[in-house]
Amino acid sequence: MHLVAAGRALDENPQLAHTHAWYARQLAPRLAIVREAAGVTAYAVGDYAAALAELRAVRRITGDPSGLPLMADCERGLGRPDRALALARDPDTKKLDPAAKIELGIVVSGARRDRGEYDAAVVALQGPALDSDQLQPWSARLWYAYADALLAAGRKQDARRWFESVAAIDELGETDAEERLAELDVD
Repeated sequence: MHLVAAGRALDENPQLAHTHAWYARQLAPRLAIVREAAGVTAYAVGDYAAALAELRAVRRITGDPSGLPLMADCERGLGRPDRALALARDPDTKKLDPAAKIELGIVVSGARRDRGEYDAAVVALQGPALDSDQLQPWSARLWYAYADALLAAGRKQDARRWFESVAAIDELGETDAEERLAELDVD
Protein backbone atom coordinates (compact mmCIF):
# COMPACT_ATOMS: atom_id res chain seq x y z
CA MET A 1 0.00 0.00 0.00
CA HIS A 2 2.78 2.44 0.89
CA LEU A 3 4.68 1.65 -2.33
CA VAL A 4 1.57 2.38 -4.36
CA ALA A 5 1.11 5.66 -2.51
CA ALA A 6 4.77 6.52 -3.09
CA GLY A 7 4.44 5.83 -6.80
CA ARG A 8 1.33 7.94 -7.12
CA ALA A 9 2.79 10.86 -5.19
CA LEU A 10 6.28 10.89 -6.71
CA ASP A 11 5.72 13.44 -9.48
CA GLU A 12 3.41 15.78 -7.58
CA ASN A 13 4.73 15.51 -4.04
CA PRO A 14 8.18 13.89 -3.80
CA GLN A 15 8.42 14.43 -0.05
CA LEU A 16 5.16 12.56 0.56
CA ALA A 17 6.35 9.78 -1.76
CA HIS A 18 9.60 9.63 0.17
CA THR A 19 7.74 9.34 3.48
CA HIS A 20 5.67 6.43 2.17
CA ALA A 21 8.67 4.65 0.67
CA TRP A 22 10.71 4.97 3.85
CA TYR A 23 7.83 3.65 5.92
CA ALA A 24 7.66 0.65 3.59
CA ARG A 25 11.42 0.26 3.99
CA GLN A 26 10.97 -0.05 7.75
CA LEU A 27 8.41 -2.81 7.19
CA ALA A 28 10.29 -4.79 4.54
CA PRO A 29 13.97 -3.77 4.36
CA ARG A 30 15.06 -6.90 2.49
CA LEU A 31 12.80 -6.50 -0.53
CA ALA A 32 14.57 -5.03 -3.53
CA ILE A 33 11.49 -3.22 -4.80
CA VAL A 34 11.07 -1.49 -1.45
CA ARG A 35 14.72 -0.46 -1.35
CA GLU A 36 14.47 0.79 -4.93
CA ALA A 37 11.44 2.92 -4.07
CA ALA A 38 13.30 4.28 -1.05
CA GLY A 39 16.28 5.12 -3.28
CA VAL A 40 14.27 6.76 -6.03
CA THR A 41 12.27 8.88 -3.62
CA ALA A 42 15.40 9.86 -1.70
CA TYR A 43 16.88 10.99 -5.01
CA ALA A 44 13.72 12.94 -5.80
CA VAL A 45 14.02 14.94 -2.57
CA GLY A 46 17.76 15.51 -3.02
CA ASP A 47 19.01 13.10 -0.35
CA TYR A 48 21.72 11.70 -2.60
CA ALA A 49 23.63 9.84 0.11
CA ALA A 50 20.53 7.89 1.16
CA ALA A 51 19.54 7.30 -2.46
CA LEU A 52 22.99 5.95 -3.27
CA ALA A 53 22.95 3.62 -0.27
CA GLU A 54 19.52 2.26 -1.22
CA LEU A 55 20.38 1.80 -4.89
CA ARG A 56 23.59 0.01 -3.96
CA ALA A 57 21.54 -2.32 -1.76
CA VAL A 58 19.20 -3.05 -4.66
CA ARG A 59 22.14 -3.93 -6.85
CA ARG A 60 23.56 -6.22 -4.16
CA ILE A 61 20.20 -7.93 -3.71
CA THR A 62 19.34 -8.36 -7.40
CA GLY A 63 22.58 -8.01 -9.34
CA ASP A 64 20.65 -5.72 -11.72
CA PRO A 65 22.77 -2.82 -13.03
CA SER A 66 19.79 -0.70 -14.16
CA GLY A 67 20.32 1.70 -11.25
CA LEU A 68 23.80 2.70 -12.41
CA PRO A 69 22.70 5.96 -14.10
CA LEU A 70 20.88 7.12 -10.99
CA MET A 71 23.75 5.99 -8.76
CA ALA A 72 26.20 7.95 -10.90
CA ASP A 73 23.99 11.02 -10.72
CA CYS A 74 23.87 10.65 -6.93
CA GLU A 75 27.67 10.77 -6.93
CA ARG A 76 27.45 13.99 -8.92
CA GLY A 77 24.91 15.35 -6.46
CA LEU A 78 27.37 14.59 -3.67
CA GLY A 79 30.06 16.56 -5.52
CA ARG A 80 32.01 13.50 -6.63
CA PRO A 81 32.15 13.57 -10.45
CA ASP A 82 35.15 11.21 -10.48
CA ARG A 83 33.08 8.53 -8.77
CA ALA A 84 30.26 9.15 -11.23
CA LEU A 85 32.66 8.57 -14.10
CA ALA A 86 33.96 5.41 -12.42
CA LEU A 87 30.42 4.03 -12.21
CA ALA A 88 29.98 4.80 -15.91
CA ARG A 89 32.96 2.53 -16.61
CA ASP A 90 31.41 -0.40 -14.73
CA PRO A 91 31.47 -3.48 -16.99
CA ASP A 92 27.74 -4.02 -16.35
CA THR A 93 26.87 -0.86 -18.26
CA LYS A 94 26.86 -3.07 -21.35
CA LYS A 95 23.76 -4.76 -19.92
CA LEU A 96 21.77 -1.52 -19.70
CA ASP A 97 18.80 -1.00 -21.99
CA PRO A 98 19.03 1.83 -24.54
CA ALA A 99 17.14 4.34 -22.38
CA ALA A 100 19.41 3.70 -19.39
CA LYS A 101 22.48 4.05 -21.60
CA ILE A 102 21.21 7.45 -22.74
CA GLU A 103 20.62 8.52 -19.13
CA LEU A 104 24.10 7.37 -18.19
CA GLY A 105 25.55 9.37 -21.09
CA ILE A 106 23.74 12.46 -19.84
CA VAL A 107 25.19 11.90 -16.37
CA VAL A 108 28.69 11.39 -17.81
CA SER A 109 28.36 14.63 -19.74
CA GLY A 110 27.34 16.43 -16.55
CA ALA A 111 30.25 14.90 -14.63
CA ARG A 112 32.64 16.10 -17.31
CA ARG A 113 31.17 19.60 -17.00
CA ASP A 114 31.52 19.39 -13.22
CA ARG A 115 35.23 18.79 -13.80
CA GLY A 116 35.50 21.72 -16.22
CA GLU A 117 35.94 19.39 -19.22
CA TYR A 118 33.44 21.14 -21.47
CA ASP A 119 34.52 19.67 -24.81
CA ALA A 120 34.53 16.17 -23.28
CA ALA A 121 30.98 16.84 -22.03
CA VAL A 122 29.90 17.46 -25.61
CA VAL A 123 31.68 14.36 -26.90
CA ALA A 124 30.10 12.19 -24.17
CA LEU A 125 26.70 12.70 -25.79
CA GLN A 126 27.69 12.19 -29.40
CA GLY A 127 26.91 8.93 -31.12
CA PRO A 128 24.24 7.00 -32.98
CA ALA A 129 21.42 7.98 -30.60
CA LEU A 130 22.12 11.68 -31.12
CA ASP A 131 22.49 11.27 -34.88
CA SER A 132 19.36 9.16 -35.35
CA ASP A 133 16.55 10.51 -37.51
CA GLN A 134 14.02 8.52 -35.50
CA LEU A 135 12.57 10.18 -32.43
CA GLN A 136 12.78 8.08 -29.29
CA PRO A 137 11.24 8.61 -25.85
CA TRP A 138 14.59 10.00 -24.68
CA SER A 139 15.27 12.27 -27.67
CA ALA A 140 14.16 15.51 -26.00
CA ARG A 141 16.29 14.87 -22.90
CA LEU A 142 19.32 13.83 -24.94
CA TRP A 143 19.09 16.78 -27.30
CA TYR A 144 18.57 19.15 -24.38
CA ALA A 145 21.64 17.81 -22.57
CA TYR A 146 23.61 18.15 -25.79
CA ALA A 147 22.47 21.76 -26.25
CA ASP A 148 23.36 22.50 -22.65
CA ALA A 149 26.82 20.95 -23.07
CA LEU A 150 27.38 22.93 -26.27
CA LEU A 151 26.46 26.13 -24.47
CA ALA A 152 28.84 25.34 -21.62
CA ALA A 153 31.57 24.71 -24.19
CA GLY A 154 31.04 28.21 -25.61
CA ARG A 155 29.26 27.06 -28.77
CA LYS A 156 26.23 29.34 -28.46
CA GLN A 157 24.93 29.11 -32.02
CA ASP A 158 25.15 25.32 -32.09
CA ALA A 159 23.40 25.23 -28.71
CA ARG A 160 20.65 27.50 -30.03
CA ARG A 161 19.94 25.12 -32.92
CA TRP A 162 19.68 22.14 -30.58
CA PHE A 163 17.47 24.02 -28.10
CA GLU A 164 15.22 24.94 -31.04
CA SER A 165 15.05 21.29 -32.05
CA VAL A 166 14.17 20.28 -28.50
CA ALA A 167 11.45 22.92 -28.27
CA ALA A 168 9.96 21.61 -31.51
CA ILE A 169 9.62 18.02 -30.24
CA ASP A 170 9.06 18.49 -26.49
CA GLU A 171 5.29 18.26 -26.51
CA LEU A 172 5.15 16.94 -22.94
CA GLY A 173 7.19 19.82 -21.53
CA GLU A 174 9.96 17.61 -20.15
CA THR A 175 12.49 20.41 -20.61
CA ASP A 176 12.66 24.17 -20.36
CA ALA A 177 14.08 24.52 -23.88
CA GLU A 178 11.82 27.44 -24.77
CA GLU A 179 12.92 29.34 -21.67
CA ARG A 180 16.55 28.61 -22.47
CA LEU A 181 16.04 30.00 -25.98
CA ALA A 182 14.53 33.15 -24.48
CA GLU A 183 17.57 33.49 -22.21
CA LEU A 184 19.87 33.16 -25.21
CA ASP A 185 17.94 35.93 -26.96
CA VAL A 186 18.55 38.24 -23.97
CA ASP A 187 22.30 37.62 -23.93
